[in-house]
Amino acid sequence: MSLLEIRDLRLVFDGFEGRAHVLDGIDLSVATGEAVGIVGETGCGKSVLARSVLRLNPSPPARVTGGAIHFDGIDILGMDGAALRRMRGRDIGMVFQDPVTYLNPVFTIGQQMAEVLRAHEPGLSRTALRTRSVALLESVRLPEAEALLSRYPHELSGGMRQRVLIAEALAGNPHLLIADEPTTALDVTIQRQVLALIADLVRRLGLTLILISHDLGVIGAVCRRIVVMYSGTIVEDAPAEALFRGPQHPYTRGLLAAIPDLNRPEHMPASIPGSIPDLRHPPSGCRFHPRCPLAMPVCAREKPPLVPAAAASQHLVACHAVAQSMVAAELGLTRAPV
Repeated sequence: MSLLEIRDLRLVFDGFEGRAHVLDGIDLSVATGEAVGIVGETGCGKSVLARSVLRLNPSPPARVTGGAIHFDGIDILGMDGAALRRMRGRDIGMVFQDPVTYLNPVFTIGQQMAEVLRAHEPGLSRTALRTRSVALLESVRLPEAEALLSRYPHELSGGMRQRVLIAEALAGNPHLLIADEPTTALDVTIQRQVLALIADLVRRLGLTLILISHDLGVIGAVCRRIVVMYSGTIVEDAPAEALFRGPQHPYTRGLLAAIPDLNRPEHMPASIPGSIPDLRHPPSGCRFHPRCPLAMPVCAREKPPLVPAAAASQHLVACHAVAQSMVAAELGLTRAPV
């Protein structure tokens, strides 16, 4: 059963220079207990999609123009303000990208933890708040948790600040945890520790996870399923092993080809030609077709649906070229039909 169901979600940003079509018909289902990674270039709409689940995109300029989001059967887009505030943190927790932005520099860690806990349980005593705060900080492997309560964010390292944000996201005992690029500002060693922590929390607490990153390596380390986004659309959705072994969409192949191979230092990473489109004037049809080596006339006319790459497959792809190759294979042709 799907815990989170997004259907044909369309979202625009209205600005002085025009309307940006940021999300264009997003379809995504996340089952209870799944760990799903969303990957794509900067500006492809990953973070906007994550914030849409909690309705955190500023409105204006953001505006949903179509589609639906359901969490555990409840219509999120139809919620009033009070219901939405109860859901945030309690049912869905979110870890943001930059802890410096989301931790207040003039309040101690203890004060900020207490504020989050009071939002979920207003009647907690000061003793209970302190006890719960220490327990949460210890759950994310922060040493000397009690002493940390009296310290300010600037006194903590980047990795420690990120762990505090994770602890705050867990304060309401959520069913779904959304982590939006939680390791971007950290060095490689600390990234590995934070990823290991998130993976451990998912297993230990039985959480459902959506992890967002522009780094396929980060996603592959934690998630069993990977969703690839390009310019506000989903172009591929597959089990992680299947995607790394046999990517179907030309964009996904380009992403994997751009990763340096440490075992073959002589092999130069390949770049994807062109640049991401202006979302105020997105290409017609498939948004990737101006950069695609397999582009056909139909790609500029029609947006490809997200369909199984093979019969009864969990590997979904939105590509006319792949669909025509499948038809050709089924008919026993040596080339795709015209």
